[in-house]
Amino acid sequence: MTEVSGAGADLQFETAIPKAAGVAGAVACRGCSRPITSTYYDVSGQTTCAECRTKIGALLETPRGAAPLVKAGVFGAGAGIAGAIVYYGVIAITHFEIGIVAILIGYMVGYAVRKGAGGGGRRFQVLAIALTYAAVALAYTPIVVKAAIDANRKTAQSPAAAADAQAPESEARTRPSPALAIATLLGLIAALPVVVVVGGLPSSIISAAIIFFGMRQAWKMTGTPALVITGPYRVGTPPAVPV
Repeated sequence: MTEVSGAGADLQFETAIPKAAGVAGAVACRGCSRPITSTYYDVSGQTTCAECRTKIGALLETPRGAAPLVKAGVFGAGAGIAGAIVYYGVIAITHFEIGIVAILIGYMVGYAVRKGAGGGGRRFQVLAIALTYAAVALAYTPIVVKAAIDANRKTAQSPAAAADAQAPESEARTRPSPALAIATLLGLIAALPVVVVVGGLPSSIISAAIIFFGMRQAWKMTGTPALVITGPYRVGTPPAVPV
């Protein structure tokens, strides 16, 4: 059966109600259970009244304008940060990547984006998978930073590094601007999932699959319901005979 959530949460398609009790010649709407005495619509095989058909049609439309996109981005970013914290905690404690956690991130981001947008659509799907990827990259960041610090500490303790530190520098080193440093850092964070996967092949194929499943979950949750709406039809006639 098809289930529609969101603005039309009062609609239900789980319980079969073939006829309206006490109303001769009427059928009942599968969404609101009210009797239909004149015309009805077919929504993926379910009898629906005109009012519920309008609500369902609104759910199928992608919210327009910048405001829903911005709100969805804020909601999704918050969920992504929370998911990244959970993902990092699991990796840090167990030293393993657990696929269900990545799917959980995709669910959290997808739910938050849809909630913020008040619906779904292609642009919200793209936003959701981007935020899910960013959440995974953010989860990897502390691990990579810690590994880099440990490597630099070992290098600094080596005899060769001590000799280089005592030797005078022939040229002054130029420090990058803060803007360039921030841009470089963000670029490195964005590339972390790719670096982890490529650098750990072939065993990292599992990591790639985990990231893919998480992004796929976010994509599915922010899409529009796959419904087919036809009609209107007269009560007592099959859906093949529209009014």
